[in-house]
Amino acid sequence: MSGERIKSRDQRQQEQTTVVAVGVIATEGNTDAALRTIHRALDRGYDVFVLQPGETEYETVRLAKQFDVEIVQAQDSGDVQRYKEELAIAASVKDYDAVIVSPPDCERIVYDETLPYVDGDALRIDAVTERDVELSGETVVGIPAYNEEGSIGDVVREAREHADSVLVVDDGSADETAVEARAAGGVVIEHDRNQGYGQALKTLFSEAAERDVGALVVIDADGQHDASDISRLANELESDDANLVIGSRFAGDGDTNAPVYRRFGLWVVNTLTNLSMGVVRPRSRVQDTQSGFRAYDTDMLESLAESDEIGNRMSASTDILYHAHENDFGIEEVGTTIDYAVEDASSHNPVSHGLNLVNNILKTVEQQRPITVLGVPGFVSAIVGIGFGYWTFSNFITSGTFPIGLALISVFFALAGTFSCFTGIILHALNQYFG
Repeated sequence: MSGERIKSRDQRQQEQTTVVAVGVIATEGNTDAALRTIHRALDRGYDVFVLQPGETEYETVRLAKQFDVEIVQAQDSGDVQRYKEELAIAASVKDYDAVIVSPPDCERIVYDETLPYVDGDALRIDAVTERDVELSGETVVGIPAYNEEGSIGDVVREAREHADSVLVVDDGSADETAVEARAAGGVVIEHDRNQGYGQALKTLFSEAAERDVGALVVIDADGQHDASDISRLANELESDDANLVIGSRFAGDGDTNAPVYRRFGLWVVNTLTNLSMGVVRPRSRVQDTQSGFRAYDTDMLESLAESDEIGNRMSASTDILYHAHENDFGIEEVGTTIDYAVEDASSHNPVSHGLNLVNNILKTVEQQRPITVLGVPGFVSAIVGIGFGYWTFSNFITSGTFPIGLALISVFFALAGTFSCFTGIILHALNQYFG
C-alpha cells in the first residue's frame, strides 16, 4: 500500500483506539460487486485487503491491483472460513487491530451496523450487510428461482403481504430474475452459476439459520403456490409439534388441477417414498412428498444447514423428508391449492423428473435398508431357484430327459438370489460399522 494510504491509517489510529481494514474475498463471479465494495471502503478511508484463492488470478484481483489495496495469496481450499482467517492474519501482520470481512458475494456492507461489533478484542468481524438488515422477522419466505423473470416479481410482491421479508436465491439465471426480484422488494442472493434446485434450497436454509428466523416458508418462483396460505403453514408450525409443515395437494382441503398423468406419477413417487421411509400405516403417510411449498422451524433449519445429505437437484425434496424422518422431526400437512395452469409452470420434463426421483428413492432404500430390499428378495429368489432345481432333477429322474429350460431358470434364480443375499448382508454390515 502507498505511503499516503498508510498515513491515513496512522491518522485514524490517533483518532480511535481500534484501526480497522476491510477484507474482500475474490471469486470467479463477484468482480463487479467486489470492486464496488473496494470503492466504498476506500472512499470511507479504510484500507482494503483482497484475498486471491489459488494461483490463477481472477479478474477481480487483476482490476483491484489498479487501486491502493493489499493482495493476500491463499491456497484454493474452497473454505470461506479459512479465507476469512487468512485475511485476519494478513491484517494483523500489517498492524491492523481488526478487519471487516465482506461475504463472498460482496453484498453491500452497512457500516453503521457493523462498526459496533469492533470492540478491540475480535480480530475478524463479519460484515453486517444490507441483506442481514432486510432479512429479519419471525416469518421469512424463501424462493429458489432460475430464469423466472416473467413471474418472480408478482410472486415476491404477493409473498411480502404475508411475511416479514422475502429472500430469493437466483440460481445463476441468464435473464433478469434478480433484477425483477429486487424491484419487487425481495432480498436477493445470486449464485454465479446454475447449481440446481437443491443447492438453492441449501443456500436458503443456511441464510435463514444464520439469521435465526422463526420460520422459513419456501414457495416456487413460477406462481403455482397460493401465497395466502403462507401464514397457514407458518401458524401450523407454532400450534403443533411439527418442525416441517407441507402445503399438500392431497390433504384436507388441498386441491390441484394437475393432469391425470402427473397425478399417477405423484401417486407412484409418494408411495415409494413412504415405503422407503418404512411408513406403512395410512395415518402416518406423507400424502404429498413432492410439494415445494413447505415451512421449516428453527430447529429443522439449523439441522438442514449443517447437513450434507441434501442433494443439489430436484430430488432434494425427498432428501429433506429422509432427513426429517431419520432425525425424528415432526411432519404435518396443510391442504393447499397448487395451480398448474400458470404459464411455464415447470421447466422439468415430468417423465425424466419422475424417473430420476424413483431412481433416487431406490438408491436410498438400497443404502439404508439393504436387508429389506436385497436380502429378503434374494432369499426368496434363492428358494425359488432351489424349487426349480428340484423340479428339474425330479423330471430328469422320472422321464430320463433333462429339461434345459428349467435348469437355466433354476440356475438364474439361485445365483441371482445368492448374490442379492450376500450383497444385502455386506451393505448391512457396512452400515452398522460406518453408520
